[in-house]
Amino acid sequence: MPELPEVETVKRALTPYLENTVLSSVITRRKGLRVPFPDQFSEKLSGKRIINITRRGKYLLIYLEEDLVLIIHLGMSGHIRVLQKNIPIPGKHDHIDFITQKGVTIRYNDPRRFGIVTLAKREFIGSHKLLKNIGPEPLSNNFNAVVLMKNLNGRNLSIKCALLDQKIVAGLGNIYVSESLFRSRISPKRLSKNIGIKKAEELVKTIRIVLTDAINAGGSTLNDHRRPDGKLGYFQHQFLVYGKNGELCGHCKKVKIKKIIQAGRSTFFCSNCQR
Repeated sequence: MPELPEVETVKRALTPYLENTVLSSVITRRKGLRVPFPDQFSEKLSGKRIINITRRGKYLLIYLEEDLVLIIHLGMSGHIRVLQKNIPIPGKHDHIDFITQKGVTIRYNDPRRFGIVTLAKREFIGSHKLLKNIGPEPLSNNFNAVVLMKNLNGRNLSIKCALLDQKIVAGLGNIYVSESLFRSRISPKRLSKNIGIKKAEELVKTIRIVLTDAINAGGSTLNDHRRPDGKLGYFQHQFLVYGKNGELCGHCKKVKIKKIIQAGRSTFFCSNCQR
């Protein structure tokens, strides 16, 4: 599933093509994805000027005239392409085309159809059911060691599982939690209630570094993620533990990286470096 860096990469790539641009038409090729498209979805968007694009956690928020907000979540396999010349015939999994008055087509593709594309009113966006319970943005000033410890609040839950909870911190997923915990030297099995202020400070700092580096690398391409220009992200070449089960730890050079399952998700860590 695309995580914060992948969604931020998409947002930044779309901005020059969409901001202050009018949608001339919107073409849908099915009735919905994980949830149905809103009634008169295409009609409500066609002819509207896009004001700006933001991101909240793993959601893209596209603000338009008349206080409309287009909410997009890429799900497990969704990706967005920017097409300008020699636009190919839509394929089986090309479910939506957003066409601008400048002739640019923004195409949403989703083989597994777990994504969400819906509409909301700007005044209600903060209380929208998809967004209202999302925690602080890890790259914002609202996220710090004190906030993290408050959100963990003595939970009898592994720190790995806690950081995957979008109510505790926004946008983190399996890849970047594993990488951040390794670089912070924190065991993914450590209970959240046992994270002290010094460890919390180190973890917050490391999360910021990992996410920033991943964004600068265009995200991580493992299975489905592609940047809107069709190029691959390359942060996967900087992984220190994720996907490296059985490989010798590159830091201590003493033990091999282990893979365990936590809450149904794969976790990769070094039992010597992480405590």
